[in-house]
Amino acid sequence: MTKQLSIKAVDLFCGAGGLTNGLLKTGINVVAGYDIEESCRFAYEYNNNAVFINRCVTLLTKHDIEQHFSGADYTLLAGCAPCQPFSTYSRAAKQQGLKFDKRWTLLSSFGNLIKLVKPDFVTMENVPGLADQEVFKDFLLLLSKYGYHTDFKIIFCPDYGMAQTRKRLVLIASRLGEITIPRPTHNPNTYLTVADIIKGLPKIAAGESCSGDALHRASRLSPINLRRIRTSKPGGTWLDWPEELRSNCHKKESGKTFPSVYGRMSWDEPSPTITTQCNGYGNGRFGHPSQDRAISLREAAMLQSFPKNYQFHPKDKIAQIAALAKMIGNAVPVRLGEVVGQSISSAVPHNH
Repeated sequence: MTKQLSIKAVDLFCGAGGLTNGLLKTGINVVAGYDIEESCRFAYEYNNNAVFINRCVTLLTKHDIEQHFSGADYTLLAGCAPCQPFSTYSRAAKQQGLKFDKRWTLLSSFGNLIKLVKPDFVTMENVPGLADQEVFKDFLLLLSKYGYHTDFKIIFCPDYGMAQTRKRLVLIASRLGEITIPRPTHNPNTYLTVADIIKGLPKIAAGESCSGDALHRASRLSPINLRRIRTSKPGGTWLDWPEELRSNCHKKESGKTFPSVYGRMSWDEPSPTITTQCNGYGNGRFGHPSQDRAISLREAAMLQSFPKNYQFHPKDKIAQIAALAKMIGNAVPVRLGEVVGQSISSAVPHNH
């Protein structure tokens, strides 16, 4: 019987562990995660058999990474740098000569570590807008120079079994030969919906949490927002409200272009992109489809494809709702980690 060859991985910018958890599900041994957000330590270490190291990627050395790879048959370096600097808004600000965002250098730092360590596999995930940037083109050139075969595409999450309309740029690279991102597993007729993911959770009111699950908690609503959500239809907009409930900013021309804020999700469709402000009813289409509240943190995490029992804070501590929402919204969806893990596992020579 042939021995199962091991792939050891290090997850840079690991956050709460979404990518790590997905990779682990495909048999990749993620041994360490690096992140500057100490608040992610508990979620990362509690749910994944890996160590969390609170250090900035720009400070890492070849030795820092290679010590984790000892005894591995194959190695993977993952680096999903924070996406804010590559967002449309940030790029526009940069073009206007506004403050330079240091996070632009994070992709270059990741590239430098690849050059020093030369892992067998590399993966990164980011916002689709990164694909048009010079920093990404430089990154592709670096991979090519060091003998990597690459594949990248902008993934629409529902195509791969996520009930969320997030779009992400996903890149995978291999020094062992060709590597490809798997074909979609779902189509518009088989997309998972909000109902598929969260319909079975216990009912709670705005400002309440579930006795059996501290993460199943919803933000409070002001009296006017409670009136607003009661008149909101699933998939509808604030244009459905009576005039007196509309906010002043929506009455201006500029406000009319944001119809999905204060919106309810629809049971029979995927959710919108889960953001770092997903706990707020007024921050996007984050209203629950039928209950008069914004989605709970647990619902947000499950729509990010985290397992239902994934713990984000110790049971004996109350964590701030905004901090948890940020952790969940910033995460790589677990299912996306699985897609990446499947690509890498199938590119290992013993699988051919």
